[in-house]
Amino acid sequence: MPKTSSYTAMLPDSSGRVPYTAEDDAVWRDLMALQLPSVQARMATPYLDGLRRLDLPTDRVAQCNEVSARLTKATGWRVEPVPALIPFGRFFGLLAQRAFPAASFIRRREDFDYIEEPDIFHEIFGHTPLLTDPRFAAFSQAIGQAGHRADKADHAWLIRLYWFTIEFGLTQEAGKMKGLGSGLASSISELEWATSGRPELRRFDVIDILRTPYRIDILQPVYFVIEDLADLFAAAGRDLLADVAQARALGLHPPKYPPKVA
Repeated sequence: MPKTSSYTAMLPDSSGRVPYTAEDDAVWRDLMALQLPSVQARMATPYLDGLRRLDLPTDRVAQCNEVSARLTKATGWRVEPVPALIPFGRFFGLLAQRAFPAASFIRRREDFDYIEEPDIFHEIFGHTPLLTDPRFAAFSQAIGQAGHRADKADHAWLIRLYWFTIEFGLTQEAGKMKGLGSGLASSISELEWATSGRPELRRFDVIDILRTPYRIDILQPVYFVIEDLADLFAAAGRDLLADVAQARALGLHPPKYPPKVA
């Protein structure tokens, strides 16, 4: 997660709506037009089912309060507008309360193809479809509850489980590799790369995931494939802090990516 941002949070008014501009709405419209064909072809059924349930607007930025109304009806979750950057502790705390933190700003045109920090398009289009599914919602809450109990030093370990599943998880459907995570749904280049057969693919394993370092500013060199989604949902019942302790004792795997140039 970047430590600074050039973006400023947009605050909702008294009715709970953020006053997006006509240009903000145009950016959302163009992002939707660009991304929808890709997700229809490459994303997994649970994500696509959730996208249909939400029925997001295609011509303007979705409002957090309207998405919250649909999420609350489906799984009891809500969307909580937050600044661009929040610490892991607050992130886990919100998930534990069935609240998804969503940065309220939308990217500028110069960041149209890639933005390092999450914006409202990534948060709503990428994340909220899976939160309409009680099984994915329960898994996200379990990670939040574990993180809320964890020592601060364990946060960077635990977040890898979220990163390689809810953000960048893959699964198979009818013999084809499909995207599952939000980081894939909201990025055409990452979704194409992840399902191309070129990156390294590993089977879903909680301890292996917790030991795998990542960078947020590159296409991932490694993805984890959840062949049976029941394995992911079962992880919600694990003692995730004991898993973190085991992973820490074993140590991190050597990174598969080059060091970041300052």
